[in-house]
Amino acid sequence: MGDGNDDLDAVYALKTPDDNRRHYDDWAEAYDSEFVEIMDYRLPERVAEVFVAEGPDAPVLDVGAGTGLVGVTLGALGVGPVDGTDISPGMLEKAAKKDVYRRLFEGDLLDRLPVDDGAYASAVSAGTFTNGHVGPDGVDEVLRVVRKGGLIALSINGEHWETAGFAAKFAALEGQIDGFRLVPVRYYGDQATGAHAADTGWIAVFRKQ
Repeated sequence: MGDGNDDLDAVYALKTPDDNRRHYDDWAEAYDSEFVEIMDYRLPERVAEVFVAEGPDAPVLDVGAGTGLVGVTLGALGVGPVDGTDISPGMLEKAAKKDVYRRLFEGDLLDRLPVDDGAYASAVSAGTFTNGHVGPDGVDEVLRVVRKGGLIALSINGEHWETAGFAAKFAALEGQIDGFRLVPVRYYGDQATGAHAADTGWIAVFRKQ
């Protein structure tokens, strides 16, 4: 892969689930060193901290767990058990080595996760809901697997909030969610450089009604 900014441009160009699976499988081995470190990627930590501050119940599902960065922060903050799902088996192999998840399983939010309705008390996701990953329709599957009253916190790329239909999606969920609010978040730390260094977004925080 190239530098962290090149990686992001490639990610945002992805269109299909198969494209995502192949890309992240190829990226998995070097993700933490070639992207997280180079770009000073802080989003997973920040999303996890906002989520924990809201008082989630367990078990928790980490949606789009990747290499396990959210899970590491949740574990450090005493939240568990946590399960993780991702479309990429290669990423899940890396997450498993961090030894912070009760269970890890492959899943596609645009299909149906291998999980019963209401199986989780809470759900969290960092870096999954954006133009190149999962669009607004994926929110429905998160709602399905979380029980009534469960806390959900999802990061959403700021550039795509309106253009990809996330604003319209959450407006349409009135009556299905409670306490909806948006927390602004910066994706990268002070060491990040390049075109994406100042990228920002939102953490959508709400409960299933």
